[in-house]
Amino acid sequence: MPSRPSKPKHPENPPKRPRDLNQLAFAIVAEATGTAPPPKPEKPKNRAAVALGKLGAAKGGAARAAKLSPEERAEIARRAAAARWGTHSR
Repeated sequence: MPSRPSKPKHPENPPKRPRDLNQLAFAIVAEATGTAPPPKPEKPKNRAAVALGKLGAAKGGAARAAKLSPEERAEIARRAAAARWGTHSR
């Protein structure tokens, strides 16, 4: 598919907007006129927790696959395909 240079990129974290129509209208006008308050800065992540999460994620799936027998892996794949394609065969 050809790229669309005229279409702007979607921001990573779009601003949250209120559900109430009056508040939404106020927020849109504030953004358009440049009087909207600046966005809140993101909270920094705990580096130790991030490292632990990456460590477990890197070996979790491989360790589980190594423990399973070929029959168990085939059954899991069969159930995943049935869930994906909507077939109800067991």
